[in-house]
Amino acid sequence: MKLVIQRVKSAEVEVEGNLISEIGKGFLILLGVSNTDNGSEIEWLAKKAVDLRIFKDENKKMNRTLKEIDGEILLVSQFTLYADCRKGRRPSFVNAADPDKAEKYYELFATELGKNGVKPKMGIFGDYMEVSLVNDGPVTIILER
Repeated sequence: MKLVIQRVKSAEVEVEGNLISEIGKGFLILLGVSNTDNGSEIEWLAKKAVDLRIFKDENKKMNRTLKEIDGEILLVSQFTLYADCRKGRRPSFVNAADPDKAEKYYELFATELGKNGVKPKMGIFGDYMEVSLVNDGPVTIILER
């Protein structure tokens, strides 16, 4: 599994012009599931994401967690995180999990985030989504396991 975590001031997801989810300060997490993932990585990645100390404290140092700033999470599935662009000009997605597996792990990851104290708002799995964000920093972290 691969996470791209962006620290945001706000983020939202629209599908066909309809607002689906929105958050204020927190994380936009793009989640990719690979064809070799077995689910054992979900618990570790969820805990690690929630416990990342990447929000500023009173000294402007990245020292606070999402929970400490009462932040939110917008979770969006993104199979393109496993694009292989080494050959040709069209990406190959053979390393991405099949949709059934990816959706299951997406839901399990969301549940695990909730168990760690932050219930995410979500995009719609498999739909074409328009994701907007106001990046804070910018701060972008990639977690993989």
